[in-house]
Amino acid sequence: MSTYTVLNPATEEPVAEVEHADLAATDAAIERAHAAFPAWRDLAPGERARVLRRFADLVDAHGEELAGLEVANAGHTLGNARWEAGNVRDVLHYYAAAPERLFGRQIPVAGGIDVTFHEPLGVVGLIVPWNFPMPIAAWGFAPALAAGNTVVLKPAELTPLTALRLAELGRQAGLADGVLTVVPGDGPVVGARLVSHPLVRKVCFTGSSAVGQTVLAGCAEQLKRCTLELGGKSANVIFADADVAKAAAAAPASVFDNAGQDCCARSRILVQRAVYEEFLGRLESAVHAFRVEDPRRDSAEMGPLISARQHARVQGYLDGAEVAFRGAAPTGPGFWMPPAVVLPGSVQDRVWREEVFGPVVAVLPFDDEADAVAMANDSDYGLSGSIFTADLGRALRVSRAVQAGNLSVNSHSSVRYWTPFGGYKRSGLGRELGPDAPNAFTEEKNVFLSQD
Repeated sequence: MSTYTVLNPATEEPVAEVEHADLAATDAAIERAHAAFPAWRDLAPGERARVLRRFADLVDAHGEELAGLEVANAGHTLGNARWEAGNVRDVLHYYAAAPERLFGRQIPVAGGIDVTFHEPLGVVGLIVPWNFPMPIAAWGFAPALAAGNTVVLKPAELTPLTALRLAELGRQAGLADGVLTVVPGDGPVVGARLVSHPLVRKVCFTGSSAVGQTVLAGCAEQLKRCTLELGGKSANVIFADADVAKAAAAAPASVFDNAGQDCCARSRILVQRAVYEEFLGRLESAVHAFRVEDPRRDSAEMGPLISARQHARVQGYLDGAEVAFRGAAPTGPGFWMPPAVVLPGSVQDRVWREEVFGPVVAVLPFDDEADAVAMANDSDYGLSGSIFTADLGRALRVSRAVQAGNLSVNSHSSVRYWTPFGGYKRSGLGRELGPDAPNAFTEEKNVFLSQD
């Protein structure tokens, strides 16, 4: 065992010391989850639902505490952190309705009855990132638990505090030992063991596409189920017939929320040439008005980056780039970076093609609808995106043509817990959330009953 010092990214001050599990402790946690599985699986659906509802109610009662932990640990603004705690509550309530609704089917056959069942897999391993530690954890454990699985969750090294507290609240709600276990530790130790351990029957990973490839390869060795929610380089496409003022006013939050550390960030803005200069002028005013400040303030719209390493990585994309204008940010301690708007030389520039994962947005003009679709799709990623237009037909055509899993028209809304979420291409495999998520944590069994 070793310990890790968690830092507040807004102040660089220590927040907590967290013990990191070694290989033996990780194996022990997986074995406890395996031992706890039969009792949780066999619990009556209504009782499993009641435990999840109690869990949701406890999260609600401790919402301010959880939000405070996320502000201190991840540098999220207070408003965002409150929303995230509420999202965990809502996701638990939503999937608490699933245990009694894991329906099979009766399929017509000759000579008897054919029925199907959805049966839980067993132990599910969740590997959660540092950018949205609370909601992404719940997006995995809530449907997995509802379907009757047990869960071992590895939080990111940088942001373990809310996951640890959520596990405590789950135990208070009535989850038996081993049903939901949080195991902090290094990725090459805990994360890799969740992938390689034969008792773990599914892995859900959220993180970079490069690490996702490694997770997928490891799961393939055992033909283990795997869901991957990976990177993004989402396009925000603004046509000349759109409400340009609305599109420009909405753009900063779509990419600078959470300091740009969001796989759904609309970090490529495509603007039809006829309104390109107007949009840039309006965007400049909106960026200057965007409030980057102490995340504990109710007025804060953006906080710091998560770490010095991430700050240096993002800064590397700005070195030598044509920065059109920047916003403001605090100086002094903390991993602060003012939002930046960059004008790439071409679609081959790194800042246009690679996921920056920071408060940097690149803007280029396009000529017509075909040009916009081609530019939007010229990416290894396909997670999210937005389309601004007053033409309903164009909205439908472009929505169908853009290769991305989650699109918004005249808005930047992508993630709702009751609708599916996931990406195309290098943005991942499978879908999270929505009404079908519990089924992704089950095997479908077919049974034929002969009438003879």
